[in-house]
Amino acid sequence: MVTSLIIAALGLVFAAWRVRMYRAPVDAGHAGAVAWRGGRFRNVADTRAGSLRAVMREFWINRGIRRKPRTALPVTPVRADVLSGPASQALRVTWLGHSTTLIEIDGLRLLTDPVLSERASPLPFAGPKRFTPPALTVAQLPRIDAVLLSHDHFDHLDRDTIRALAGKVERFYAPLGVGKRLIAWGLDAARVVELDWWQQASFGPLTLVATPAQHFSGRGLRDGNSTLWASWCVLGAGERLFFSGDTGMHEGFAQIGERHGPFDLTLIECGAYNELWPDVHMQPEQSIAAHQLVRGGTMMPVHWGTFDLAMHRWDEPAERIRALAAEQGVRLVQPRPGETVAPDSVLQSAWWRAFEVDAVLDHPTRIGQEHAA
Repeated sequence: MVTSLIIAALGLVFAAWRVRMYRAPVDAGHAGAVAWRGGRFRNVADTRAGSLRAVMREFWINRGIRRKPRTALPVTPVRADVLSGPASQALRVTWLGHSTTLIEIDGLRLLTDPVLSERASPLPFAGPKRFTPPALTVAQLPRIDAVLLSHDHFDHLDRDTIRALAGKVERFYAPLGVGKRLIAWGLDAARVVELDWWQQASFGPLTLVATPAQHFSGRGLRDGNSTLWASWCVLGAGERLFFSGDTGMHEGFAQIGERHGPFDLTLIECGAYNELWPDVHMQPEQSIAAHQLVRGGTMMPVHWGTFDLAMHRWDEPAERIRALAAEQGVRLVQPRPGETVAPDSVLQSAWWRAFEVDAVLDHPTRIGQEHAA
């Protein structure tokens, strides 16, 4: 009984931290510009978030929703040619879980938002725990040329993973302020590059561009929005990739498409959404729209299937995005954890349905219909 109360209390503390971060101050400005005032970064548009009371009420009302699969999802063994030998010249991406992906392009290997620990939390014994193991451990990863970081939240920036990667990565690219965290954790400052929105850096044959996102940052109760958040464009000699990071729908998507599109493949967040925080995460309909605005060719949804971070079913993002892509003629890939895809890959089967056999998944569109109702 005492243990249950302690766990519940820790859950409330974690929820309070999340809501405080969601409610970090915002300021209106000019599209495409980063606002900095009073020691904090600001979104271009105003962002809204529900109160802690409203969030806890939502959790209670939806307590019967299964936010984790019945059993841990299996991981597909990563292909041997992805792990050894030269990196592919052609663009291909291996999903390692959540927003962690291994990108190969123009003979280089890039890693996005590496989180390979058991929890995405400031606490080693509480907070969101993986229900899908990482497709690779740090030890199993090949040599990585560069890491791209979108922001400093625990499900995107993990100190233990970063420290373990220190000897395997040539360069770390991060939004303003995030690089300073890496240096504080012991990384060589010469290998850390911080970029503002619309700034770019040359890395071998690639051009890496930090582009706008609409989100928030912080890892404690007092550092909200003290570091910047961003999306990323990876511009190769012949192919291009867009990584959204965490974001709500914003006007910058169209600008990104105009300046740096079209993109052969987009990695778009799809998960952890709720009507109580409508401006800092996207509903699946918005994820599809964002892909179209940046002029994406093939879309790969990320930020789902790994952690319980919202009140929707664990598999709802995959079902809704699949139905919407079919309706709108969007080319989609939905790899299993550990699977490698390319822009021209054939759409994978709805593999997650094998782990859920209830009536909802017998009718894939019902999840979206229930949400709309």
